Amino acid sequence: MNHFARLTAVLLCLAVTSVPYAQDAADKAAQDTKKAREPDVIYVPTPQDVVDKMLELAKVQKDELLYDLGCGDGRIVVTAAKKYGCHAVGYDIDPRRIKESLENVKKNQVEDLAKIEQQDIFTLDLSAANVITLYLLPRLNVRLIPQLEKLKPGSRIVSHDFRMKGIKPDTVVDFKSKDGGGDHQIYLWTTPLKKSKPTTPTSG
Repeated sequence: MNHFARLTAVLLCLAVTSVPYAQDAADKAAQDTKKAREPDVIYVPTPQDVVDKMLELAKVQKDELLYDLGCGDGRIVVTAAKKYGCHAVGYDIDPRRIKESLENVKKNQVEDLAKIEQQDIFTLDLSAANVITLYLLPRLNVRLIPQLEKLKPGSRIVSHDFRMKGIKPDTVVDFKSKDGGGDHQIYLWTTPLKKSKPTTPTSG
């Protein structure tokens, strides 16, 4: 085999073996981009007494699993683990919030019950959860409906301040916070979700 033929064979071999590695790199880059997109909302922490009221309203049990979608500094996850002894997972897309949440979990020594993951909440399978907690905008709550409809019957969804258009809440609680001040509303839905009846315009 002459020099040109050997060189051609080596280049062909490199090209073939590099294809899987190039695909892996592309997949990883796509995954990193997906995780690194801008958050959908500006982070505003839920006052601690509102957190307590949300979990009380959801009637969280020790043997249940709670998902907090957009976990911020992890206070809902930490409170659920400490106060109710349940397993809780917080999801957020912002790496700064993930760092704060992990520090909060460690500080409160609930690593055995609480987990924090950097994920896009709109890509998650929520079906394993018994309780979902939210502090998102109304349009984002609506966007989650297809995922929430896959929850087990009897699962509870609790939202701080924002409703879910088209879905009738079981309960709406008006709450005045002593921790953060101001008036708040807490919405509770139980699965299967109940669609709101469309309003019929009156003639005249």
